[in-house]
Amino acid sequence: MNKLPEIFNKFRTEIDDEMKSIINAGNLPLYDMLKYHMGWIDERGNSGNFNKGKFFRATLCMLAFISTDGSNYREVLPAAASIELIHNFSLIHDDIQDNDTQRRHRPTLWYLWGKAQAINAGTAMKVLANLAVLKLQNNMVSYRKQIEVLRILNESCLKMLEGQYLDISFEDKSDVNPDDYITMIEKKTASLIEGAILIGAVLNLDHKDIKPFKIFGNYLGIAFQIRDDILGIWGSEDKTGKPQASDIRKKKKSYPIIFALKQSPPKVKKDLQKIYKCKKINENYVKKILSYLDFVGAKDFCEEKCSYYYNLAINEIKNLPISKDYIDSYMEISRFLLIRDF
Repeated sequence: MNKLPEIFNKFRTEIDDEMKSIINAGNLPLYDMLKYHMGWIDERGNSGNFNKGKFFRATLCMLAFISTDGSNYREVLPAAASIELIHNFSLIHDDIQDNDTQRRHRPTLWYLWGKAQAINAGTAMKVLANLAVLKLQNNMVSYRKQIEVLRILNESCLKMLEGQYLDISFEDKSDVNPDDYITMIEKKTASLIEGAILIGAVLNLDHKDIKPFKIFGNYLGIAFQIRDDILGIWGSEDKTGKPQASDIRKKKKSYPIIFALKQSPPKVKKDLQKIYKCKKINENYVKKILSYLDFVGAKDFCEEKCSYYYNLAINEIKNLPISKDYIDSYMEISRFLLIRDF
């Protein structure tokens, strides 16, 4: 599926403008690095309209706000921008940790400016995300609500970092339990998706009324990451911006690999573990791993699991205290995440 749901386009320009107003406040070359990462300029500082990502989390934040009777959606723009900035902070640091040289069809920040300065840039993005929340006061949002947004934002970020820690720790383990992997992605991926929805909802609702959004976001986030894991091995480079089977080349123990290690006969499992201990996985090893994944039906298993969490998410929609006018938007976003190819 190449087309984003229409709701993604509804607020895209204004979210982008809000982030620009936050980042453009700085005048050091450090901020040019952030602008490059966000797709506003090239590496020489020339303006352009480069790939900016899907704005998925920010859009969910906006949707949760307007669907719970948010009369003026512009009130929530600083919060939506803060979520997107947190997400991009994580991408900058992830690229460093994974040694990824491409992001959104362009060279990554660390590849152009070095890891030390990319760490600075990512950390600056994180701080700017927190400062963005304080702009809610300009929209007459109460201090109590601002504190609640900051709490959700930072708790979500902390859980995301816990998940990243677990993900990296799995690289040194020869046998990761699939259930442990689900726990990891609940933290690494689902937490920020969940947080985005909670922030949009809590700006209109009391904290006690937002639990269904938390459950929905959790299921949606797990489905999102499993789909990402599928694309990380079988996705097209033209669509994802990364080489096919990139997760294998990076020796990532994603869901398909963990399933294969669990389900393979002893001889195959031993060979998989041996390959993953190699300093580098060459093309012959990539082909061999792909054949092992095919042998145990890893792709089908992951697609079934993705569908399972997708169904849990859409079943939770009926419990959301939202206007009926927006049910289709929640359904459309959920469906997109299940079948997306980028």
